[in-house]
Amino acid sequence: MSDSVALQNKEKELKKLHTMKLIRTLLPVVGLVLIFILFYFLTDGKIWTKLSLSLSEVYVIMIASMGVFFIMTMGGLDFSQGSILGLSAIVVCTLAQYGIVIAVIGGILTGAAIGAVNGYFYVNRKIKSFIVTICTMFLFRGLIKYLTTNAPVSDDSFNLIDLDSTAFKITCTAIVVIIGFLFFSCTKFGTNLKAIGAGEKAAKFSGIRTDRLKFWVYVLSGAITGFAAFISAIKVGSVTSSGGNQLETQILIALVLGGMPISGGAMVRFTNFIVGSLLYVVLSSGLTMIGFTTQTMQLIQGIVFLMFVALFADRQSLNVIK
Repeated sequence: MSDSVALQNKEKELKKLHTMKLIRTLLPVVGLVLIFILFYFLTDGKIWTKLSLSLSEVYVIMIASMGVFFIMTMGGLDFSQGSILGLSAIVVCTLAQYGIVIAVIGGILTGAAIGAVNGYFYVNRKIKSFIVTICTMFLFRGLIKYLTTNAPVSDDSFNLIDLDSTAFKITCTAIVVIIGFLFFSCTKFGTNLKAIGAGEKAAKFSGIRTDRLKFWVYVLSGAITGFAAFISAIKVGSVTSSGGNQLETQILIALVLGGMPISGGAMVRFTNFIVGSLLYVVLSSGLTMIGFTTQTMQLIQGIVFLMFVALFADRQSLNVIK
């Protein structure tokens, strides 16, 4: 009799787990469609025009959020993305006069170097990831302001602006996302990241070199954001002191809106950052078109953010902040 009851309880738990997985997968997509339909009627169809302008933002957010997606999959955090993008964009604009390839490589290496700093203090010095990245956020934000004190850093050769086309940015974004998908879904890379997020000690006992992987994920994330800085720089060909400002907040909101569990682990889906980036841009564009003030928009975004965190948080894994 006890075995039968245990079996029924196990079946209930499996059904509950399956239902939660289904909700995590479908809710962000359904939310994207419903929010778009809502704003379509509220703006009398004018949201199409606003979206065509706002899509220039989604490329940068989507590319940069993929790197943070890898970090959050293993249970880490990164609040330095805005500073990485701003400093990398300065390097891109400075090197553009020597050729686009050199500028892109310079931006990627700059982002990777900052990611290596984050990874070193997180892995080798055993400092919590959110503390390390908050410190580097302020450090490099100060450096950005120092480098742009007299004037914005611009591309005097105009090589970057010549590349500013929707087709080029879509192509670059698609290539980055496809490569990321192949690595995450078709290799041990994604499996190992999920294993670390689910339980680092168990992952280590299973043979995963967790410290080395965590370090290189931060380097990889920085490099990806360094490339996103190139996409950002070709829009205006210059960087001001506010370059990359608030990007880390936009990325975090986009990931949560896409159904990303804060603690990472097995419930993560590669589509989290893709759907989330689109949902964030649609939500921001719609609120702007309706006429909400910046403060009201932040309030609404905060409420939606808390709702999704409450829904997608894995409370069994949140007792440890990595």
